[in-house]
Amino acid sequence: MGKKVLKIAGRVLIVLLITVVILAGTFYIMLQKCCNGPSKSARSLFVTTILETGQMKFLASLVCSKEEIQEIVNANNMQALEGEVNDSLIQINPGNESNTGNEKPGGETVTEEFDENGIRIEEISGRSFFAKMLIIKDPSQLCVGTTYPWSETGKELSEIVSGSGGIAGVNGGLYVSTGNKGGRPLGVVVQDGKITHNQPGSLPGLYLIGFNNNHILKIKDLQGMSAGDVEKYIKEEGIRDAVAFQDEASDSNNHFVSLILNGEPRKLEGTGSGANPRTAIGQRADGAVLLLVTDGRGASGHLGATASDLIGIMKEYGAVNAANIDGGSSSTMVYNGKYEMTSVTFYYQNSSWKLPTAFVVRPKK
Repeated sequence: MGKKVLKIAGRVLIVLLITVVILAGTFYIMLQKCCNGPSKSARSLFVTTILETGQMKFLASLVCSKEEIQEIVNANNMQALEGEVNDSLIQINPGNESNTGNEKPGGETVTEEFDENGIRIEEISGRSFFAKMLIIKDPSQLCVGTTYPWSETGKELSEIVSGSGGIAGVNGGLYVSTGNKGGRPLGVVVQDGKITHNQPGSLPGLYLIGFNNNHILKIKDLQGMSAGDVEKYIKEEGIRDAVAFQDEASDSNNHFVSLILNGEPRKLEGTGSGANPRTAIGQRADGAVLLLVTDGRGASGHLGATASDLIGIMKEYGAVNAANIDGGSSSTMVYNGKYEMTSVTFYYQNSSWKLPTAFVVRPKK
């Protein structure tokens, strides 16, 4: 009886191994046809998209040489946006629950209706993504929620939002995502004026994204700054809540931050990036904050949004300043206790990855 069971188990194992080999071979052939076929744009999109993933970057090297990968990255790059955020361009006016002064491109003035907490949510459909945008009338309601004191394991977005007394939020800054433990942030974290993490030199191209005491969205290049320099900047500029994300393009890393600075959109080569799930933050001239989350990586058949897509959306919604923050499988949105946008990872489709930080919206005072 024992030998018969072992024999059956052996046959099952052989069938499984053959199936895996066939699937892997089919996948490899499809990759080769996609990336080495007549469509250069498909090859470019695949490489730039896969380079933005945390664990799948190696797939690019299966179909392209290192030189070819760098050539594609260079052809889909972004010019730097120089300068600092000009606070005078933002005139905060929380007003009532409606606003008739939001002018869209083409001169159209729209009337907005907000809920009792000064929040509205909009759906956006693009060519290769679906997205939702939270518009928060009063920027003083925005803060950074965290799991501080830091540990190896973070929390789901809904837990961070509720634990911060919030009613809405999106995922925040860069963090160690290995194994989906999500307990350790990277770069810099500021929470209610207190610096809870300060390692600006941990990665190249780090930016600080957050709000000062006047509730202006700041996007600050930290390149070349020491921890002491960062501490001085935070104190002098009155930064109350902030996280960090990375702007650095190469064949091993392809992240970007600045989208619009003082009303000037970032200039792109090609699409500027691959197509992936995204989270972005922006601020209009009237102070209203824009929190955007898109899907991608196969969710609902969508690839995701490119840098060009994000800039286009933020321009359409009147952003004077806007930044891309951590995305991919981390991209998530919570509103009124419900996941409006969830992780594209199969096992977390009704929740989020474990996170150490988030941008949280508190109830109206």
